[in-house]
Amino acid sequence: MATPKQVLFGTLEDLGKDDFKHFKWLLQQEEIVEGFPAIPKCRLEKANRMDTVDQMVQTYSMNAIKVTRMVLGEMKQNDLLEKLSNTISEPTENNKSRKFKTSPRDLH
Repeated sequence: MATPKQVLFGTLEDLGKDDFKHFKWLLQQEEIVEGFPAIPKCRLEKANRMDTVDQMVQTYSMNAIKVTRMVLGEMKQNDLLEKLSNTISEPTENNKSRKFKTSPRDLH
């Protein structure tokens, strides 16, 4: 089973260059990631997909998947949203205290 970081990375890999740039821009908008902190522009400006996943997990922890769904929904990326929903579920009450692994090997 893929780790949440691997799932996030795979989802970002499915975005084209312009869509990936739009995704990162939306992560910086407080009104889009309502209820969660926006990621500062300086942390995403030159970030590749792996760096973006790391920033998302660092900022949102177990809610990174939820925020990804919010952003993909805003982008009208319904196919990726559905694929993500079929791949991994959001944390439940039983596992909310768990943090994602942050080892670089999770992305390989």
